[in-house]
Amino acid sequence: MSDTPRFAETSEGHRSGFVTFVGRPNVGKSTLTNALVGEKVAITSDKPQTTRRAIRGILNRPAGQLVIVDTPGIHKPRTLLGERLNSLVEQVLGDVDVIGFCVPATEKVGPGDRRIAESLDGYPRAKKVAIVTKTDAAQREQITERLMEVDSLREDWAAVIPLSALTREQLDVLTDELLSMMPVGPALYEEDVVTDESTEDRVAEIIREAALEGVRDELPHSIAVTIEDIAPREDSDLTDVFANIIVERDSQKAIIIGHKGSRLADVGRRARAGIEPLLGSRVYLSLHVRVAKEWQRDPKQLGRLGF
Repeated sequence: MSDTPRFAETSEGHRSGFVTFVGRPNVGKSTLTNALVGEKVAITSDKPQTTRRAIRGILNRPAGQLVIVDTPGIHKPRTLLGERLNSLVEQVLGDVDVIGFCVPATEKVGPGDRRIAESLDGYPRAKKVAIVTKTDAAQREQITERLMEVDSLREDWAAVIPLSALTREQLDVLTDELLSMMPVGPALYEEDVVTDESTEDRVAEIIREAALEGVRDELPHSIAVTIEDIAPREDSDLTDVFANIIVERDSQKAIIIGHKGSRLADVGRRARAGIEPLLGSRVYLSLHVRVAKEWQRDPKQLGRLGF
């Protein structure tokens, strides 16, 4: 991650570096990223493998700067897209200073968690922190049990921290711990930057998040979003956003559009509510649903969609 610019005017002893959170899909990595940054930079959904890119969120404190790289969940790939997401995670893990391994307090540690914890042997450079997430949804006994299970997974945890991203309980503890583990150095980003995601990418992700809500289990992986144009309308306070929702089959297109377009209208309403604060203006959102057959398995289509 050496291509990131460094900004020199920082105090002595200032620390900066990269952290990423790993774990099975849907353990709360994106929610934790957003909570730490204090702004929504990664979309969240109850569907596994929602995150598809390495999204950087930036947290500034007087003591230092944390660059949080939100990655897809590690999973057994069934498509070319799945393979590319896993290799993206591996690439990120090889570059970061700290890896935070996340396990939800509400679920027992299973084979998937053990496999991921063991795989961290492959990244000796990074310090490892165990994080028990979603403590707000768990009983005290569950949290204690989870902490013991997680603690026994590896002998080299630099810290084991229970927290809730939702209620923000223990978030400051995690922030302080992570900053203390970063190398001494100047800030990597300007202080007012919260993400290095482009506006177009963020808008596309907000639309995808809206499209994911309420869809059947097999559909989420088939949804991609491309932006045709974002432009302020002349002589108006409106911004026009033209976007495509890409699916793999005609039957999926029908699901997204819904009866007489009702579902697509809902997607548009939800997406607009997220896009308007980001762009700082009222938005006219034009959504088209297009079919790109089996795009998750097609190298050319994946390339066009940015994977």
